[in-house]
Amino acid sequence: MNHRVAAALLAPLLAVTGCTAGEADRTAASPAASGDSPFADCAALTAPPSAAPAASTGPTAATSSAPAAAPTTSSAPAAGGSSPATVSGAGRGLPDLSFACLTGGGEVSLRAVRGPAVINLWASWCTPCRKELPAFQRLHERMAGQVHVIGVNTRDDRPRAVSVGEDFGISFPTLVDTDQRLQRELAPNVLPITILVDAQGRVRHQDVSGALDDARLADVVRRHLDLDVPA
Repeated sequence: MNHRVAAALLAPLLAVTGCTAGEADRTAASPAASGDSPFADCAALTAPPSAAPAASTGPTAATSSAPAAAPTTSSAPAAGGSSPATVSGAGRGLPDLSFACLTGGGEVSLRAVRGPAVINLWASWCTPCRKELPAFQRLHERMAGQVHVIGVNTRDDRPRAVSVGEDFGISFPTLVDTDQRLQRELAPNVLPITILVDAQGRVRHQDVSGALDDARLADVVRRHLDLDVPA
């Protein structure tokens, strides 16, 4: 009975802030494999988004003669939560890591990814990850040709990841990080993590504040990539 009460009290906190790596222990990790998948192939990630950003009276991260907003890290949780781990690395390039694409299995180097890009670390066992995935799918659809939206499925089981993708209609390209290598570089023991990368490959913002909704996601894209997300 005590275990049930403790779990009931802990669940809302994790839903607001983030998931810990220990939750993955109940899911066996497996590498990317061939087979049906709702996620797009990752081959296009090493080229810039196919269309230039819409015309704007202000400078963009890619073309501005003035500097973009200073790189930042957000670790403030939503109301009622406790602070997740602080992350670092804003302003630097992406780590020198390569991952298999969940669809097709081809290797992609993070440093070969061409921005602007929004990278989301998620897992099927992570409740706030599942909550925010539809917002990232809508961003993928609304910003097609302007921003790469990239998933990094972290310490997960491929069939469960594919099942989540099918259930939520997720189609943006997704890399597989079964050993949590990228997560350890950014914010150990916390998911979800969102990274915003500019056209020069610099990390402009890292967010571990919990599940992002459409409004908050559009706001961080506007503030850190200087791009407006259509409603």
